[in-house]
Amino acid sequence: MKHFFIEELLPKAGGSVYRLTRMAARRALELSEGRPSLMRKPSSDKVTTIALEEIAEGRIVYNKEASSVSSKDSTSPRAVLMRGNLASSQEKASVS
Repeated sequence: MKHFFIEELLPKAGGSVYRLTRMAARRALELSEGRPSLMRKPSSDKVTTIALEEIAEGRIVYNKEASSVSSKDSTSPRAVLMRGNLASSQEKASVS
């Protein structure tokens, strides 16, 4: 099992543990749905480990300006991960 150090991964997610968790979870979900890995030879067959490896290697990045998570190759639609719509979540919370 590969070990990851939070100190190395946090800067990849803008310093937010929550954002890092969301990035990894969203990418792991994509991988479990059959999307290909962005790595040639992942060290594991577990989707969570592959997602964290992709983040650690900089293949998945957080784009602060666009509020999105994407791969370095933003031309590939398979590689783009969009964050949930924060505004609609806040609207739902304020209506309740």
